[in-house]
Amino acid sequence: MTGASQSPWPLSRIKRWHHASVHGRRTRVLAEMLAPQISPGASVLDIGCGDGTIASLIAQHRPDISIQGVEFIVRPECKILCQPFDGLRLPFPDCSFDVCQFVDVLHHTKDVRILLREAARVTRRFVLMKDHVNDQFLAGATLRLMDWVGNRPHGVPLPYNYQSRRKWKEHFAACGLDEVQWTTQVPLYPAPFSLIFGREMHFVALLDKKIQEKQSQK
Repeated sequence: MTGASQSPWPLSRIKRWHHASVHGRRTRVLAEMLAPQISPGASVLDIGCGDGTIASLIAQHRPDISIQGVEFIVRPECKILCQPFDGLRLPFPDCSFDVCQFVDVLHHTKDVRILLREAARVTRRFVLMKDHVNDQFLAGATLRLMDWVGNRPHGVPLPYNYQSRRKWKEHFAACGLDEVQWTTQVPLYPAPFSLIFGREMHFVALLDKKIQEKQSQK
């Protein structure tokens, strides 16, 4: 009999395989890519932090920063300080943090601009994010497969709301954010799996709301 906290077979087996084969490398690579983008001494809010693994690894790389999370359903095993929120409105005043961070969160929403605007409101300056780009041949189908394997065993909602590069630019501009850095060189998978599951379908971006604020004041 399957325990209440366990995923039914075969999801439990997929969950174990994914954790052993993908999870460790993914969290390490993302922490190593995200940590250098955070300004010295920054306060960071990790929106949709999950179990806090990536945030805790970032904190190990950057002991000078403080980092906390929010999550729709807070996991008891979360590795960082985390509080619940309704998935739409962040429970903080304007300009409460130096950096707001998303790691594979926005494609799980029906409207990416809702939380992106909230992040722009709550941050004093930067939004740091990792997500997907739906431009490559068969990218949508490949991303759906990856999403299902990585998240279905955890019961995460899967709206498969993947955006093209053009749409991301539109979302950033609509939320008052400018790109400081953008890269699709995100080595989450070793060869030869990178030829299938990489293909510039993942990006890391650093966004700055102060640039547009200064432009609007001119």
